[in-house]
Amino acid sequence: MKAENRTRSDFRHFHPITTRWMDNDAYGHVNNVVYYSWFDTVVNQFLIVNGVLDVEKSPVIGVVVETQCQYFASVAFPDEVCAGLRVSKLGKSSVRYEVGIFRGTDESAAAHGHFVHVYVDRETRRPAEIPPAMRALLQTVQVKVQEEAQP
Repeated sequence: MKAENRTRSDFRHFHPITTRWMDNDAYGHVNNVVYYSWFDTVVNQFLIVNGVLDVEKSPVIGVVVETQCQYFASVAFPDEVCAGLRVSKLGKSSVRYEVGIFRGTDESAAAHGHFVHVYVDRETRRPAEIPPAMRALLQTVQVKVQEEAQP
């Protein structure tokens, strides 16, 4: 299956990220694990800045249950990158975030992927409904996506 790249117009929220010298690996580009850190950064920045997540006190927290990334172009220090965010699926207690990583002013993503949060009660770790304020915020970046045809 050929991966389809994303462009900036596919995303609804953007967060600039500065690469660091330590992000580069022995091959001279940003190591793949750093992209997952960027995914986590843009999602949590969006939730915290908009007042729907308090990492120390929120009664409901998101735990990652699935993640994936596809790479299309190399990124290396000292590149400036921008992470684009959208929500492609919003359930009762789960959300699928999709993230694009854009180098400089490039229109096409250098990488894109997703991760799924299941929201759980902080104390019991049992699934919990996404709180109304968080759901309303997530809906502002939600997009309609076509379901992939099954083989």
